[in-house]
Amino acid sequence: MGKAESVNTEPGTSTLDLALRIVEHLAYQSGPTPLGAIAAAFDASKSTVYRHLQTLLRHGFVRHDPATGSYDIGVKMMVLGEASRSRFDIVTTARPELLALRDATGQAVTICTLIDDEVVVLELMQGRTVIEFATRPGTRMALHASAHGKVWLAFGPDRLLADITSAPLQSWTPDTITDPKKLARDVKEARARGWATAPDEVISGVNTLAAPVRNHHGTLVASIAIVGAKQFIPATPEPAQITATLETAARISGTLGWRS
Repeated sequence: MGKAESVNTEPGTSTLDLALRIVEHLAYQSGPTPLGAIAAAFDASKSTVYRHLQTLLRHGFVRHDPATGSYDIGVKMMVLGEASRSRFDIVTTARPELLALRDATGQAVTICTLIDDEVVVLELMQGRTVIEFATRPGTRMALHASAHGKVWLAFGPDRLLADITSAPLQSWTPDTITDPKKLARDVKEARARGWATAPDEVISGVNTLAAPVRNHHGTLVASIAIVGAKQFIPATPEPAQITATLETAARISGTLGWRS
């Protein structure tokens, strides 16, 4: 039964715990599994397992074969797995290039992606300066007040700008853009030149220079950036910094199959 024997069947677990273990159990089977076999694997009643399966079925995590009455993992599992894999692949693919960008500029380097309409940090590599950033993987960046966010507004889904400007824009510093019209101008400029900055917009004295990473479809899948004090990355970055960041983004995109 594959890894069925390794499934934890300790008593006293929560309802959610049992549901998750049922999904994991089905994923390790070689094919559709009858209700009775699933219940036996967890020493649970058929009625209890059936209720969990119906909930999982409604959300697409399992599927049911009416002809045999058996259950198998659903298409949602494949979709989620593919989405997660692509994110990890981006970080793995990008890491050598990000390290090279860090070494070339001396600045901290970050890579982000969009999850549930929020820009999320996937990786941070500290720079060669005395300044270190506390940003960790999983940190969420404001779309309107970060260079990463502006890249996503410029090159990501068209609806993002309208969505975030439908409510007041939060301010972190006196330079945070809270005027929707000014934000729209910044996004338009980023789209035209291919990169974005956010000097003093989240932390006074800090600037970020970000660029888009695309996949083989030309779809934005990540943004990369150098981050540092404004004494190292001025409000208008040095041409060498812009070139290094854009070329790094282009090489990562090329590895993912994108051709300009």
